[in-house]
Amino acid sequence: MRRYLAFDIETSAEEFENFSPSQQEFLLRRAETPEEQEQKKAEMALSPLTSRCVCIGMKMIEAEGDEFTLKDSVAYSLDLSLADGETNEIDLADGNKCYLSNERTLLENFWKIFRKYPDIHLISFNGRGFDAPFLMLRSAKLQVRPARNLMAGTKFNYPLHTDLIDELCFYMPTSYGATRRYNFDFFTQAFGLVSPKAAGVNGSMVTEYFKEGKIAEISEYCLRDVKATWELFDYWQKYLKF
Repeated sequence: MRRYLAFDIETSAEEFENFSPSQQEFLLRRAETPEEQEQKKAEMALSPLTSRCVCIGMKMIEAEGDEFTLKDSVAYSLDLSLADGETNEIDLADGNKCYLSNERTLLENFWKIFRKYPDIHLISFNGRGFDAPFLMLRSAKLQVRPARNLMAGTKFNYPLHTDLIDELCFYMPTSYGATRRYNFDFFTQAFGLVSPKAAGVNGSMVTEYFKEGKIAEISEYCLRDVKATWELFDYWQKYLKF
């Protein structure tokens, strides 16, 4: 029995006022106009030291031989009103489950998966470049020890993780040519798959959605990303994996 975990995360910048004057100065360094300052603040959502993990979307798949079976599809999402250890369950409009907790508990629950299934194989798109290091550093910031080193290995050889951006660029990403590094939306459409952006939501909207309390919409978007990630993995397995 082989187990796979297709996953994706969504992040939202912390409030700028939460940072010290020296940190604020550093974050806005070389941003002279109000527009440049707002851009710098938006970029805070990309760092685990300046943003929260507001959702982890996951699909667990079990495989025997060539048969793949979806076992679970869930979102772990952020509710700032909850205390450590508290979890609320809600049903999403797409039929999936969403488990709400504060960020520390969200991350603890994620790492429990690796304690239960130490050999589970991760599937991501740019997970090595963003999701994995974000989760590890954010966990450390909140004094949660990761259950597995998601950055083990080297740039060209790492265990128990298929990052599709590496596979589809043959580990030689360029800005043009045969191994051009396209974004997720472009790759999915190029291979005839439904883009997770088709529903009108994209990652740049997550911070604003979170401020508006639209955590269900964020969770559903994240799970659409995960669904497309698995479908892209399945396509790659059929036609490009050797």
